[in-house]
Order: sequence, then C-alpha cells, then structure tokens
Amino acid sequence: MTEGLHEEVREDVRVWDLPTRLFHWALVLCVLGSVVSAKIGGNAMVWHMRCGYAVLALVGFRILWGLVGGRWSRFTHFVYSPGAIWRYLRRKPRAGERFDVGHNPLGGLSVLAMLAWLLLQIGSGLIADDEIATTGPLIRFVSGDFSLAWTGYHKTWGQWGIFALVGLHVAAILYYRFGHDHDLIGPMLSGDKRLGAEVQATRDTLATRLFALTLLVACVGAVYLLVVIGEGGG
Repeated sequence: MTEGLHEEVREDVRVWDLPTRLFHWALVLCVLGSVVSAKIGGNAMVWHMRCGYAVLALVGFRILWGLVGGRWSRFTHFVYSPGAIWRYLRRKPRAGERFDVGHNPLGGLSVLAMLAWLLLQIGSGLIADDEIATTGPLIRFVSGDFSLAWTGYHKTWGQWGIFALVGLHVAAILYYRFGHDHDLIGPMLSGDKRLGAEVQATRDTLATRLFALTLLVACVGAVYLLVVIGEGGG
C-alpha cells in the first residue's frame, strides 16, 4: 500500500495540438505524392510541382509554428543543447528534465534535419530544368549551368537524402515501439500522451487553431506569389 501511494499519477496530457498533427500528416501525403508523381513522370509532373509547392507552404508554416505555436511544438522545447543530448544518450537526465513529453533530443534533430533538407530540395526544384517539358518557376533568375547543376542535385542527392531521412524516421518509430514499448504514432493522431499529472499541456483551443489557419493561409499566399512572380505574372 505504501508503494502505491508514491506512484506517479499519470493521465492523458495534450502534447500535440491539432495544427501540428495536421501538418505532420499533410506533409507525409504531399512528400509521398511528390515522389510518386516524379517517378511516373510525363503529365504527372504537374502534380509533382503542385505537391512541391504544398510542401513549401507546409514547411513555412511549421517554421512559424515552431516560433509561436503550441508549447511542445515550439523549437524552444525540442532544440536541445549538446549537454542535454549527451545526457539523453547516457539516460541520465537532470532533475526536472523530461525527454518523454514532446520530441526527444534525437527526434528534435531529425525534425530540424527534415525541414532543412526539404527546403533545400524544394529550392533546387524551383530552379530545375528536366530538359523535356518541366522547369521550375524561378529558373529565369539563374544561369543555365547553375540550373543544371541543381537539377542534378534534385534528382540524386536531394531525393536520396529524403529517402534516408524518412527511412530513419520509420526505423525510429519501430525501435521505440518494439524496443521500448513507446508509441509515437498514437499521440500524433490523438494529440495526447499518458504522462505525469505535473506535465504542462499545450494549448489547443479554437483560438489557437484559427491562428494556425491564418498562418497557413499566409504561407500558401506567399508561395503562390513566389510562383506567379517567378513565372513573370507579377
């Protein structure tokens, strides 16, 4: 009985707000659509471009949301110092450090790597030329040699890097699920994690969701203007 009194009280805590969850799954679909349409080629390249624009808008939104979004979605809560990363790897956290709430230190690094790599891949796509029928909307702003060099990157290192990062992401999900009985997918669907009652939940209200929608619309508008201006329509 005495031991039971000292057990940590655990309850469902909202960790991932709805905007973060929708971003995550929308990004999965758009990246998948971009890869599949590129492999099909031909008329499907129109959808490859559209998926790329969607990914750019989503990444832009995630960067903004990482600054002003829900508590556990902010960069300040998953970009760790080298010391914290080392303590996590050694499984010796300091008193009060919780690596099990949002992204752990390695998960945070993977998020940053994915966002940065996607930006580079999209940037190269914006100036790419497949020398058949598809060119990026910003190609007129760069030289032919520069465009061809980044087109080569886009088709090789760029896509291989995405495959590698996605593979590592899936491997991490399986590792934590079967190696540590820690479900990463469930909370990204429901938003909640079973944690100690003292963990502060993220705000996930109608107001925050509308604010997120406003940011997303602004990002979509910015990408649209970028494409229009690049194509000479501005």
